[in-house]
Amino acid sequence: MTRAPSLTARARTNESDWLVEADEPLAGLQLRNGGELPGLIVAPALLQLVRKARLYGFKVAQAIQARDDGESISAWVEVQPQGEDGGCLITVSNWQSAPLKEPSVGDERKRQEAMARQFAELFARLGPQQDILTVESDCPELQDLVTRMRGGIGKPWTDYVELEGNAHHQPVHWRLLDGARMKVSGSDRDWRALIVPLGKPIAGSDGYELFLSAEQQAEPERKPARPARSNAERKLPGIGLEIAPVLRQPVSRIIANAETIRTQLAGPLAEEYSNYAADIASAGEHLLALIDDLTTLEMVEDEDFNPAPDQIDLADVTRRAAGILGVRAQERGIGIDAPKPDESAPAIGEFRRVLQVLLNLLGNAIRYAPEGSQVWLRVESADGRARVTVADQGEGLSEEEQARVFSKFECLGRSGDGGSGLGLYISRRLAEAMNGSLTVESAKGQGARFTLHLPADPNG
Repeated sequence: MTRAPSLTARARTNESDWLVEADEPLAGLQLRNGGELPGLIVAPALLQLVRKARLYGFKVAQAIQARDDGESISAWVEVQPQGEDGGCLITVSNWQSAPLKEPSVGDERKRQEAMARQFAELFARLGPQQDILTVESDCPELQDLVTRMRGGIGKPWTDYVELEGNAHHQPVHWRLLDGARMKVSGSDRDWRALIVPLGKPIAGSDGYELFLSAEQQAEPERKPARPARSNAERKLPGIGLEIAPVLRQPVSRIIANAETIRTQLAGPLAEEYSNYAADIASAGEHLLALIDDLTTLEMVEDEDFNPAPDQIDLADVTRRAAGILGVRAQERGIGIDAPKPDESAPAIGEFRRVLQVLLNLLGNAIRYAPEGSQVWLRVESADGRARVTVADQGEGLSEEEQARVFSKFECLGRSGDGGSGLGLYISRRLAEAMNGSLTVESAKGQGARFTLHLPADPNG
C-alpha cells in the first residue's frame, strides 16, 4: 500500500454538482474514470457527500472509497457549502491507494446498480410484467417521456422508448433488456437501461426497478446566483426529497444480499443461518417500507400537494392491486375475491395514488387476517360516487379503535408487526386530496370493511 499522509487536494463544485476546479490527485481520478473537468463528479461516494453538504447547508466530512485505474482509493474528505454561488469547497487529505482485486461478476453488478442509483436520470417501478406503476425524473429533456409513461400506467415501459437493434415483440425477458441502449423522443442523447428485479432474486415476482442513464453528460442549467440564507431561514430537507434516495440504496442491498443467503444461491449453509438471513431481509423490508411511508407523508402534508385527476376504472385498479399482492396472500393461505373482469366502476382520481391506497388496504387485510381466511374486494357506483370496499375476516376494531385508526403513527397496539402507523393516515389524506374519502366499518370479532370513495366519472 502507498501512502501520502500529508497530501492535500482542493476542489470546487457548482450548484449542479459539477467539479469545476480540482487539484491532483482528485483531477486525475475524475478524468481516468471517464469524467470531464469541468463535469459531473463521477466518484459516487464523493458525489453523495457533496450533495449532502449542499442540501443540508453545512459542512460534512467523512472517509470515502473510490476506484482509480486498477487501484482502490481511500481518502478523508471535507465539503463546505459556499452560500454565494450554491457550490461547495472540497478538501481531500490522507489519500491512500492499494491494488484493486479483480472484481467478480457479482461485485461488478453491485457497482453498476450503485452507479445507476447515483446517476440515473429516470427511475420507474414496474410490475411483474414490466408494466409501469410509477415513474419519476427531474431531467428536463425527459419530462415528455414521464408524461407519456404516466399516461400509460399498466402498459409495458418499452412502449415509450426506441430500443436499439431490437425488433422483438415487447416486453421480452428482463435480462434481455438489462443494459439495452435506446433513444428517447425529445432527447439527443443515447440512453441505457438497468433493471433490478425485486422480491425473489430469480423469479422477480414482485416486479422491477428501472433506471435510465444517459451515456453523455448534459450541460447544467445555469441558475442566477442567490444570496446565502441565514440559519433561521434555512429549512433542513425532509426524508422524502433528499434523504430517502440515500437510505434506499444500502437498505435495498442489505435485502438483496440477505435474500441471496437465505435462498442459498451462494452455496449451502446451516438452516439457522438461513433463518437469520430471512430475519435480516424481513427487517430490511420493514425499514424500506418505513422510508417510503415517511417520503409519502412529507408529500401529502405539503400545502402545494395536488394529485393529477384522471379518468380511471376503479375495478381495474382493484384487480391490479390484487394481482400485485397475490403471491403474499398465497403464502399465508389467504384467498382474494377480486372484481370480475367484466366489472367496471369509472372514477376520477390519480391512478398511482389510488393504487397506493388499495395496496395499503389490501396489504393490511392480508397481514392481519387469519391464515386460511378470505379477503373480499367489492366495487360499485352510486349517487355520483365510485366505491371499493376491502373486507377481511380479522379480529375487527372496536368503536374506540375505529376513531383512532386513521391517526398518524397509530398502530392500535400492534407494536411488533413492523408497521409505521402511517399507512391509513396517508391513505385517507390521499383520498381526500382526490375529493374522495376513506371510511371504516367494523366490530370486534367481525372483521373490518375499509371503503375508498371517489368521484364517479360522469363520462364513464
